[in-house]
Amino acid sequence: MSPDLLFILSAGLALGLDLWSKAAVQSRFMLNESLPLAPGVALTYVRNPGAAFSLLANAPTQVRLPFFVAVTLAAAIAVLWMLKGTPKADRFSRLGLGLVLGGAIGNAIDRLRFMEVVDFIEVGVRGVYVWPIFNVADSAVCVGVGLLVYRAFFPLKAKA
Repeated sequence: MSPDLLFILSAGLALGLDLWSKAAVQSRFMLNESLPLAPGVALTYVRNPGAAFSLLANAPTQVRLPFFVAVTLAAAIAVLWMLKGTPKADRFSRLGLGLVLGGAIGNAIDRLRFMEVVDFIEVGVRGVYVWPIFNVADSAVCVGVGLLVYRAFFPLKAKA
């Protein structure tokens, strides 16, 4: 598979799965409805007006929306700039960059449509500790950043 195709497919897959999963949850759940799937895992439909860990959730929409759109644009520009400097052989980094871009776009679409992000993956034990509820886009960004951090610590070996 070509490195550029890997980047495009990973971004498209992250974005597509994110939009599909959010639409599925919204069509089947009422807001704040929860369905336990396994011990410590549930689908719980919530909306987050903020960013990770509800950052800026209480800020006025006229401040929050432009800020998050600007951050998404900056992230997209950074991803494309990093992609340009990434060797074709470094498929690991290209995969990570695609996941970051797809996830960022997925959450940006929510912000533009709803002024908040649809979240639904709940992990933890209620009453003990529950990780903030998240979505596929959040997961794609985290996995993508994890791949990039890995590559930063373990660079691709140059051919001799």
